[in-house]
Order: sequence, then structure tokens, then C-alpha cells
Amino acid sequence: MLLMQLKENDRDRYLATLLSPEDRREALAALYAYNAEIARVRERVSEPLPGEMRLQYWRDLLEGSDHGETAANPVAAALLKAVDDCNLPRQTLIDMSEARIFDLYDDPMGSVNDFEGYAGETASALIQLASLVLDPDKAIVSADMAGHAGVAQAVAGTLLLLPHHCGRGQLYVPAEILAANGLDRTRFLNGDDKERCGQAIRAFAAFGREHLAALRQLGPLPKSILCAYLPLAAVSSVLSKADQLGENLMRETAQPSQFLRQLAMLRSLLFRKV
Repeated sequence: MLLMQLKENDRDRYLATLLSPEDRREALAALYAYNAEIARVRERVSEPLPGEMRLQYWRDLLEGSDHGETAANPVAAALLKAVDDCNLPRQTLIDMSEARIFDLYDDPMGSVNDFEGYAGETASALIQLASLVLDPDKAIVSADMAGHAGVAQAVAGTLLLLPHHCGRGQLYVPAEILAANGLDRTRFLNGDDKERCGQAIRAFAAFGREHLAALRQLGPLPKSILCAYLPLAAVSSVLSKADQLGENLMRETAQPSQFLRQLAMLRSLLFRKV
């Protein structure tokens, strides 16, 4: 059931799960379904407070509070089973939910360090948790890989969603990068200074490539946890396309086709890198 939800909502992680060892797929699907639930909270509410209540549900669940409805929530039930079966750290999952409070508001992302912190508690944490499901011992010694991978993935995801975010007045591009290019949040969202907006987008993409390069410098991805990194297979392509599009990214997508994303996954499997 969760796999079918993933197929509809997160095709790349669905495929990565199918490519994982069969006895690990249930736990991975639960993790990815949980991530999808908390990542989409803003899309499901009209005001921040109901969104915070939805996120609080997951924190309460992971802290052991009984809402009396766990069995009726397949994602919740599967997540708790994955936590117990794979000895996953509950606090990391709680921190993922806490980080998503930022999504509910239109507060600025101050610095690149702030973005790295946000990505670390969301994208990087998910990669590390998936690695723990696949191979706990290898995951522990590969934490730096997960850290860099998550930031690169978060940058690519932000660039893909840039038109959507800007349309609702939300901006994840750090104010530090905007200021370095002579912009502030309002001027970027207005999009009037196309040249400077393009420069800021390219600088943000370059920030993502720095983390991708740092990941690659750590060597080939360990075979036993490779599937945790497969959803990043198209990140390099997205960052390169964003660099080409510049200010046009606010109106066009840098998302490769499904076929190209699957081809990138195959390359990652063969060469153990993203």
C-alpha cells in the first residue's frame, strides 16, 4: 500500500525502494512515506497553525503519546514498525518534523549555514536513516556522505520548486546569496531585475555543486547503502540545467524527464556515484 503511494507521490524514491533488498523495502517505504507526509503539510492547510498541529501529531507519535488512531493510519503504523525493526533513532525523525515548521511560514532563509542546517535535518537525515535501514554499520561511518548529499539534494529540490515557492511568496534561497548579488527577498520575488536574479540562482546552484563535489571526493558510495542515494541520481543534471536557465528558472523547470532520471539511477548503480 505504501509502495503504491510512493509510486504516485515520489517516483524516484519508489524506484530506489524497488531496487533495494526485498527485506528492507517495507521499512524504506515507511520512511519515505513519512517524509512525504511532513513535506506536504503546507500544501494541505490554509494557515500555519493547523500545519503545526499536523506536525505535532508525528512528534507525539514518535515520543510515545497514544492518539488512539495509529492502527488506522498506515503510515504511522509502518513508521513505528520500521523504528522498532531497524532500531532507528526517534529523535532524528522528530527533528525532521520540527524542521518542517519552517515550511509553514514565509520567513527568510538567512544564511547558507541556515540552509545547511535545514537540509541536514530533512534531506540528509532521510538519507542517513535509509542507510541505517540498509546497513547500520556502514551508515555510521558514512555520515559525512549523507550530510553533503542531503544539502546538494535540497538545493536541487529548491530550484525545481522555485516557481511554486515564489508564487506563494516563499523563498528558500538564502538571503546571504541574494545580498551578494545585490538583491533582497522582495526584489527577488518581484523578479524585475532579471540579470541579478539569474546571478543569484546560479550562485545557489553552485553552492549545491560544492556539496555534490564534496560528496564525490569521499569516494565511491558503499555498495550496501547505495540505494539510499539513488534518489539523488538526477541532482547533477538539475543543478547544471538551473545554471543554464538562470532567471528563466522562475518560469521553466529544470526537471529531467522520468526516462532520463531512471537512466541516471542506472548509472549510479553501475558506477556507485551520483
